[in-house]
Parts: sequence; C-alpha cells; structure tokens
Amino acid sequence: MEYFVQQFVNAVAFGAEYALLALGLAVIYSIMRLMNFAHGEVISTAGYAVLLAMSLGFTSPWIAVLVPIVAAGVISVILERVAFRPVRNAPATTGMLTAFGVSIMMQNLLQLMVSARPQAMPLLNGLSTTWYLGPYAVSSLQILELVAAILCIGALVLFLNHSNLGIAMRAASRDFATVRLMGIRANRVIAIAFAISGILAGVATVFILARRGGVAPDMGFVLVLKPFVACVIGGFGSLAGAAVGGMLLGFIEVGLLVALPQEYGGLKDALTYAIVIAILVYRPEGLLGSRRELGDKEF
Repeated sequence: MEYFVQQFVNAVAFGAEYALLALGLAVIYSIMRLMNFAHGEVISTAGYAVLLAMSLGFTSPWIAVLVPIVAAGVISVILERVAFRPVRNAPATTGMLTAFGVSIMMQNLLQLMVSARPQAMPLLNGLSTTWYLGPYAVSSLQILELVAAILCIGALVLFLNHSNLGIAMRAASRDFATVRLMGIRANRVIAIAFAISGILAGVATVFILARRGGVAPDMGFVLVLKPFVACVIGGFGSLAGAAVGGMLLGFIEVGLLVALPQEYGGLKDALTYAIVIAILVYRPEGLLGSRRELGDKEF
C-alpha cells in the first residue's frame, strides 16, 4: 500500500509540474496563437540567474526561490518586445520559426557565456526532505510542488476573473480584434500574458533545480516537450485543458512505470505517446478544446 501511495504522490507531483509549464504555453497561445518553443530556454536562463546570484555571494534559499521567478518573468517580457512583437502580424509559421530561432540562440549564448557542461547547484537541496504522513513517507519537494501549483492556478483564476487586465486577456483570447477596437492596448495585454507565462515558468524552475541539483544549457527543450504534449491533450487555447492535460500526462507516465515490468521500462515514452495518440483519435480537438468546423480545403 505504501508503494502505491508513493507512486500516486509522484504522479501528482509530475502532473503539477507539467500543468504549470503547460499553462505558461497556453496563456501565450490563447491570445497570440503562438506556441512559444523558447519557453524552455526561459527556464534554463532563470536557472543560470540563480547560478549568477550564487557567484555574487547571495546564498540564501529565499534568493534561490525569488530570483528564478523574477528572472523568468523579466526574460519573457523582453523576448516578447524584442523577438515576437515584430512578427506579431505575420503568419503563424513565422512566429513558430521565430520561437525556434530564439530557443537555439539562447542555448548557444548560454554555452558560450557560461559552459556547455551542466553546473551543479546545491542551494535548493534543502527542499527535498522526507515527511511522514502517518505511516507513509513522502518527499517534501513533491508536496511543496503540488501546493505551489494549486496556489498559482488559483491566483491565475482569480486574476482572469476579477481584474480588468485579466478580463481583457480572456476577451482577447476570444476575439483580439474586437478588444483592440474597444480601446484596450494590445501591447499591454500581450506583455502581461508573457509576464504571467514567465512567472509560471519561474515557479516550476525552483522545483526543477531542486530535483536536478543543477542547470544545463540544453535542458530547456526536454522541459518544454512534455508541457506541449499536455496542451495538445487538453486542447490548444484552453487554460483549464492545459492544467488537466498536464495532470493526466503525469498520471499516464507514472502509471506506465508501475504497470510495466522492469525490463520494459524503456518503452514508457513510446507507450505514453501511443496513449496520447489514442486520446486525440477520440478527441482531435483535445479533452477540453472546442470543436471547429474547418470546411473543405482547396488545393
């Protein structure tokens, strides 16, 4: 019984991390119809910001928690202004290629400016201890990650439903052109969306660094791939779908690890994507996505 409780906690923790990162992607996509593949490099750069703070003598764990959140938010806003705003009115493929270009450029900059090798970062190791809940032993890192995800999602829901900017963002996700006609500044709405996306990435960065114990220039691509799949499962443009897709993906991965014999553990990713394909065959628009009639294509 203890083993299954531990695996359930693992599934919830992984799902919470995927949900945080998927929400960051979904916030941008819902407004700009842009899949920001540079989101992973925002996480990497935020991790290196912690490394920089450590080299300057700031070794408090609170610094290691606050720096990545602030850094990720600032970096996301800068990327929106420098890289994505000039191509805002271009075709969607242009924005996607821009995101890939920014991702590769940031990876190479980190390799040139710091090192191509992973850098150890033990500052957040204190987050990972063992807590005893009755007869069960669980990782404090997993519980804290779940609590952080719940708080972030709750704060995002409150912001979107009870603030003027949040309501403007919800309206922009439905009909951006009409929102601009009503006098709402497009640049402000999009900048806030990127800031929220970065803050969510920064919160996830804290737990990623604590789990990995270090940072590497190329870790961003792997980190953004699973949240992208979570967005696909939940339905592009749906924030609730991104959260549900992230949690479901966490349960699928851990469930396969539990169910598969040890010698077949390497098939986990292949079977995960097979299940994702099966879900999309049944619900092509995602679990919470809206079905759209595209009509016949002309060639």
